[in-house]
Amino acid sequence: MTTPPDVWTALRGRRWRFLASAWPWRALAYLVSTVPVALGAAAVLVLTVGVGLLTAVLVVGVLLLAGLPLIASVVAAVERSRMQLLLGRRPPSDSVPWRTRLRALRSMPVAWPEVGYTVLLTVVLWVVDVVALNLLVTFPGVLLAAPVLVRAGAPIDMGPLQIDTATEAWLAVGPGLLLLAAGLHGVTLLAAAQASLTRLLLDPPHARLAEALAELRRSRVGLVDAFETERRRIERDLHDGAQQRLVALTMTLGRAELEIPEGAGLDLVREAQGQAETALEELRSTVRGIHPRVLVDHGVEAAVHEVADAAEVPVTVDVSLPGRLPGPLEAAAYFVVSEALTNVVRHARARSVRVHGRVAGGRLVLTVLDDGVGGANVRSGGGLAGLALRVEALDGEFAVTSPAGGPTEVRATCPVP
Repeated sequence: MTTPPDVWTALRGRRWRFLASAWPWRALAYLVSTVPVALGAAAVLVLTVGVGLLTAVLVVGVLLLAGLPLIASVVAAVERSRMQLLLGRRPPSDSVPWRTRLRALRSMPVAWPEVGYTVLLTVVLWVVDVVALNLLVTFPGVLLAAPVLVRAGAPIDMGPLQIDTATEAWLAVGPGLLLLAAGLHGVTLLAAAQASLTRLLLDPPHARLAEALAELRRSRVGLVDAFETERRRIERDLHDGAQQRLVALTMTLGRAELEIPEGAGLDLVREAQGQAETALEELRSTVRGIHPRVLVDHGVEAAVHEVADAAEVPVTVDVSLPGRLPGPLEAAAYFVVSEALTNVVRHARARSVRVHGRVAGGRLVLTVLDDGVGGANVRSGGGLAGLALRVEALDGEFAVTSPAGGPTEVRATCPVP
């Protein structure tokens, strides 16, 4: 049985499963912890405001009053942490270190939602929680404890409800259980609503957008990893399967050529062997294009030099990296160079190409510059568009500058983890 990711999902599930889970107790812990947090924050605020007003004519009082947004920021950080009891995950807006916040306090604008929430917490929310806990939990708890209390000589007198005999005490246990189950649901609903209000006030829209963007980036990187895994499987199947069968076929045809006498049959065997050798060479070229072995064994520098040596245009390579890069980043860099050189050979009518690559400021900067006729652009479905998607999936940037008449520059920039 999987655990619900948040309290709202748990509340929508089966009632008996919800009551047997930890969610009601998390809600109780959330509401109970509201009281000391609110009272502590109220005490600090009253003390700060009081001392600040009394010493307002002095610089100390002004500094104390100016520190109120910082107090609200501390309260907001505590509340964001408490939200995890019910809403499951920590919002990204709470990821700024406290030392950084203190240094930036002078230049940061006042976070009025944090100030407003602090006032709401210290004036209203803790009172609501105390009343709710007394009505929804304390009363059912007294009914459940009635047999023990009456036996200990402490009869229950709660206005119109009076229990002073053992029979009445045991009869009160049943309603107490029903009220406790209803009370736990009520407590959880109140806690979930309060935590959601906290998120609404303290987790601004731009932070939620940043979180969604981060999740999108993670999913895109996951897609790249999945593509690389599938690519390795295809490469392995081609290398160990189809390629080996073609090698065996050419050897068999070679032996047949030695056994068959001169004539039309031998000519057909020789033709078949030539076709098999051509297919084998094309397959090897395909395997190298999927992911060259030199890239896996020696890294992107060696792979770029190899593809440059095989190009039909003179290529000057100036790639100097501090060491091996992560696999997806090396693959993206290689295919940027490979696709750019392919386009140069096919379309640019260039006389020379320069490939430059460096890691600077934690980012890999790779450029391919040719002196061709220009006019290249990133078209949907084209090879450059595929490169752009690959680079952007790694949180990088891809740009093509190619005015009519040239030169053309293909530039890829990716962060290095």
